[in-house]
Amino acid sequence: MATTTITVDPATLSPTSLEVMANQATINIGTIGHVAHGKSTLVRAISGVQTIRFKKEHERNITIKLGYANAKIYKCDNEECPRPGCYESKGSAGPVEYSCKRSGCGGTMKLVRHISFVDCPGHDVYMMTMLSGAAVMDAAMLLVAANEPCPQPQTSEHLAAVEIMKLKNIIVLQNKVDRIKQDEALVNYEQIKKFSKSTIVENAPIIPISAQLKVNIDAVIEYVYKHIPIPVRDFTADPHLIVIRSFDINKPGYEVDDLRGGVVGGSILRGVLKVGDEMELRPGRLVQDPVTSRVKLVLLRSRIMSLHAEDNNMQFAVPGGLIGVGSLLDPALTRQDLLAGNVLGHPGKLPKVYTELEVNYFLLRQLLGMQKDEKKQSKVAKLTKNELVMVAIGSFVIGARVTGVKADLAKLALYKPTCAEPGEKIAMSRRYGMRWRLIGWASIVKGKAYDLGDD
Repeated sequence: MATTTITVDPATLSPTSLEVMANQATINIGTIGHVAHGKSTLVRAISGVQTIRFKKEHERNITIKLGYANAKIYKCDNEECPRPGCYESKGSAGPVEYSCKRSGCGGTMKLVRHISFVDCPGHDVYMMTMLSGAAVMDAAMLLVAANEPCPQPQTSEHLAAVEIMKLKNIIVLQNKVDRIKQDEALVNYEQIKKFSKSTIVENAPIIPISAQLKVNIDAVIEYVYKHIPIPVRDFTADPHLIVIRSFDINKPGYEVDDLRGGVVGGSILRGVLKVGDEMELRPGRLVQDPVTSRVKLVLLRSRIMSLHAEDNNMQFAVPGGLIGVGSLLDPALTRQDLLAGNVLGHPGKLPKVYTELEVNYFLLRQLLGMQKDEKKQSKVAKLTKNELVMVAIGSFVIGARVTGVKADLAKLALYKPTCAEPGEKIAMSRRYGMRWRLIGWASIVKGKAYDLGDD
């Protein structure tokens, strides 16, 4: 199948231009917080998209896998239109502009932002899933249920995770205010203020909302537009996309001629991808040689056949927002998130693949997200040689064995090769009982590169 390579000058593109915003989101906002505090409900209130899609998620009414949704933010161009009602949101398929519905206004609602939501699971069992989603976040909304004491275990653990990822733009949403009385809401507000002290959300606004009833959602939208800037990104660099999902879009019963190649989804950190570009995925996949039985790493190369942002079909994709990349890869390679954790770019232009890392690490003093009966054992012990830790490198969550420790330096032998760069931040977790707990963060200093040869 022949595909024409699209010609576009990245230097002429802007994340706030209508040419880009009409089709693709240019900023990723994560929803974080304790389980059942209303993260998915908030995303649905703003975007109209239900992020709980899998059978087990519906049965338990919780998010298990990362959820995704896009939303367009509009502002009325009539200066007399009262705020925050002059702000509205629609799904990714919304128009560039439409007439303001406020009686007597006469203004036009114009597209001012296009955002992607990364909806993270709040249950402590899925903390590693949350960490993989944090890799692509530019900002976050911390949801706190007003009808429960603050903080709950994963409220503090999620906040520590995004602090590790150096997120600066965070908004606190006091959800479910419709379920309590005013004096109870004020008590909860003071609990949130006390919890926020000496954290990255100490000076963040606390907006009371009801995501279920869509109360004060326009105020949230206004804050996102006014106070959460689109990050400065390099459109001219070699493309670098973090893969957080991969799947097979073919349904049972498809004819051979109707089959489509595998799809990977994620967010571009830098550079521009175009339909027709050659693509490479690192670290690729491990395969066993049928003759020698030795396991080796094989890079995956293909061609970009399509680019999508939900239902929007695009000819090129820019940094920011979540996109799907259609390819000619065997869909068996991409099903059920098998390629999550890979990095996508042009052949030969991606960072090295490492099997061992030397990192500069920092440990938390106390474990976060512990239950009351566990807090006596919450002190974080030092790293020890030969212990097993879990590390989140980009969206890749893998096991690693500590092979050496000296002061604040540690050497890690990775259980699977990973594509990474010196200076990249990683989150570290240790197993306590049946669960992995966040214990600190590290910065990659250097590593032992895998010899890719001619693969």
